[in-house]
Amino acid sequence: MADSIDPEITAHVAALAAAARRASRRLAQLPRSGKDAALRAMADGLDSASQEIIAANDKDIARGRAQGLAQGLLDRLRLDHDRVGAVAEALRDLAGLPDPVGEIVRGSTLANGLQIRQVRVPMGVVAMIYEARPNVTVDAAGLALKSGNAVVLRGGSAASESNRALVAVLRGALESQGLPVGAISLLDEGGRDAVRALMTARGLVDVLIPRGGADLIGTVVRESTVPVIETGVGNCHVYVDAAADLDKALAIVVNSKTHRVGVCNAAESLLVHRSIASTFLPTVLAALGSAGVTVHGDAEMELLAKESGAAYTLATDEDFAREYLSLDISARIVDSLDEALAHVQRYSTGHTEAIVTEDRGAARRWTAEVDAAAVMVNASTRFTDGGEFGFGAEIGISTQKLHARGPMGLAELTTTKWIVEGDGQVRH
Repeated sequence: MADSIDPEITAHVAALAAAARRASRRLAQLPRSGKDAALRAMADGLDSASQEIIAANDKDIARGRAQGLAQGLLDRLRLDHDRVGAVAEALRDLAGLPDPVGEIVRGSTLANGLQIRQVRVPMGVVAMIYEARPNVTVDAAGLALKSGNAVVLRGGSAASESNRALVAVLRGALESQGLPVGAISLLDEGGRDAVRALMTARGLVDVLIPRGGADLIGTVVRESTVPVIETGVGNCHVYVDAAADLDKALAIVVNSKTHRVGVCNAAESLLVHRSIASTFLPTVLAALGSAGVTVHGDAEMELLAKESGAAYTLATDEDFAREYLSLDISARIVDSLDEALAHVQRYSTGHTEAIVTEDRGAARRWTAEVDAAAVMVNASTRFTDGGEFGFGAEIGISTQKLHARGPMGLAELTTTKWIVEGDGQVRH
């Protein structure tokens, strides 16, 4: 595959990665005070350049609207004064977090006197391929810097103007702190060849993190020769159990679905136990309908949906498997907790699954048997987020099981090395 890539683009990617490698060596030795000062300078730079960033984002929004981009994706793309302020504040929050580099994970003194310890160290050069959301550009750069890594960013074309403006500010802040600007690079040209060159830059890039839709993630996982941490799409379920507090259930379902529809931790499927369906469904369907949500449900639910005034269509198997990222939700009545668990096992993408119940036994079964990165009991799916978990920010939500799972914060952007100190010991 690499032979068909334009050699000029391959050389350009290699040059970015080489600059990142040089920068990573400097960052790996930088004390926390230096990293935190740089993060605060980046935050101040974003605040100062807010109008220029929003003007660049306006161009992306106008182009996206002209191209018919869905409303949920336009919302993911949009930057306004509050959102620029929020990403700047996230950098300041990162500066307030402990530095993971140098943390001793475990250690001991062996019987022969050797002192061994496992210590967190940076990955080196982290690459990101992602879509639409320009706040990811800042989150990824900040997390990489705090964890001692350099980062090469490849954002989606929909956010190209926004990303250029953001990275220019971040690199300017690095320069003001006397740090190499190669620590944050934007790969913003070269089309698909550039993406393929980045995916095959093994030896130049230490780890690659894709973040976006199923097609993007699948392509990176299949074609990359660089080690990949797989972030996943979110077909997240809320199951309202027979023993649910229905007031809690209503609030959780509506928040999970409508708080922000174009994100991976929004609920995409609702399961309701039959014993409370006639009581709960009219209320929740009316609330969803008032919020503009279209329900894709089973035939049994159709009559209740018509009475509630909610927009309703009969669901197909594909509907139950879909990550909508829009004002749509699939819905089904189930006869038991077992049936709910079986439905989730079949359709879940392993992101976030929630149960609403006052039955502790049902809650224990849910947390034990559901195979997902995050499992909620009586809480909205929207809480699966690095910031909400107290990580400061996240570089993505991993749905795989090796190295990292769930929201990936600072610790997940490090690896470890073993340091062994002796006094002349030899092995016999």
